[in-house]
Amino acid sequence: MSPEDITLTFSFRGTSHVVSLPNDAPLSVLHSRLEALTSVPPSLQKLIYRGKKIQHRQDVSEPEPTIAQAGLRDGVKVQMLGSTANELKQLNAADSARQSKERILRERALKPQVKLRSTGSSSSSSSSHQYRFHRIEPLSHLPRPEMAKESLTALSKDPAVLHVMQKHRFSVGLLTELAPHEHPGLLGLNVGSGGTIKLRIRLDTYDGFREYLDVRRVLCHELAHNVWGDHDNNFKELNSQLNREIAEFEAAAAQGTHYLSDLRDAYQPSSNEEAEALVHVLGGTGPGPRGDDTIEGRRRRVLEAAAARLKNEEEELEQSCGTSGPQKQPGL
Repeated sequence: MSPEDITLTFSFRGTSHVVSLPNDAPLSVLHSRLEALTSVPPSLQKLIYRGKKIQHRQDVSEPEPTIAQAGLRDGVKVQMLGSTANELKQLNAADSARQSKERILRERALKPQVKLRSTGSSSSSSSSHQYRFHRIEPLSHLPRPEMAKESLTALSKDPAVLHVMQKHRFSVGLLTELAPHEHPGLLGLNVGSGGTIKLRIRLDTYDGFREYLDVRRVLCHELAHNVWGDHDNNFKELNSQLNREIAEFEAAAAQGTHYLSDLRDAYQPSSNEEAEALVHVLGGTGPGPRGDDTIEGRRRRVLEAAAARLKNEEEELEQSCGTSGPQKQPGL
C-alpha cells in the first residue's frame, strides 16, 4: 500500500467492509466500490461519520471532491445507510400494487352502476334519493381541492355505503373534510346527527390523501352517530352491524350475487382484478382453513376474519372521533 492510500472501514447492516483507495481518488470511485460490496446504488448511499454526512453528487455541473476533500482520513470508521436496487424495486412494486387497488376502488365507486330488474315498489326509487349524501364540499383553502372533491365523491357513491344508508334510512346533508392542522387529533366528526359529516381525507403533510378504505371505515363509524351520540354499547352494536353489512355486500358483489331489495342499482364486478381487490379488502387473498370448502363456507370465513379485524380497528377509531351527543333520535 503506497503512502497516499488510506484504509476506511464501512459498517452496513452489521457487516464491516474494509476499503483501501488513494486519498486523491474522486468520491465516485468510493461509491462504485461500495456498490460492488453492498449492491446499494451510489444515488442511495448515505455515509455518516463524526456527525457529518456524505451523499452521492447530484449536480454534475459542480466539481467532484476527492476522498480527502470530503474529510475522510486513514482509519476512519463510517456508517453506511441505503437500500439495494432490488429492495427499491420491491418497494416500488408494493406501492404500485397498493395504488392500483386504490384506483380500482375509486373507479368502482365513481362509475355508473349496473341496472337490475326491479323487484320492489316505486317507493324504493324515491328512498334512494332521500337516503344518501345530499351535498359534498371540499375545503377550498386547502391544496388540490379538486382531488379532495374526487375522494369525497367516491365515498358518497360507494355502493356498499349507499346500501347501508338506504337500509337504515340514513341521510346526510353535507359530506366534507377535516383539515389536519385544524383538528390534529380527529379522524371524523358527525354534526347534528347527520346534518354534516366531516372526514380527515388528507395526510398530515398535505402532499397526498389517506387510503380510501381507511377513510371509508371512519365514514361508517360516523354514520352510526346518526342514531347514537356516545360510544356506548348501543353505538358499538350498530357500528358493528354496519361494518358487517358492508362486508357482506361487497362479498356478494365479488361473487356476482346482487341484492334486489331497497338498492336496485347494485354493483357488478367488471374484471378479475377488481374482484380480487374486493377480496383483499375483506382480509385475505388466499383460501381459508380447510373443512367446509363450499362457496358459502369460504364466504363465511372471510367475513369472520374481516369482522375480527374491524373490531380492533374500531377501538382505535373511537379515540379519534370528535362526535358526542344525544342518544337515539325519535322515530328511529
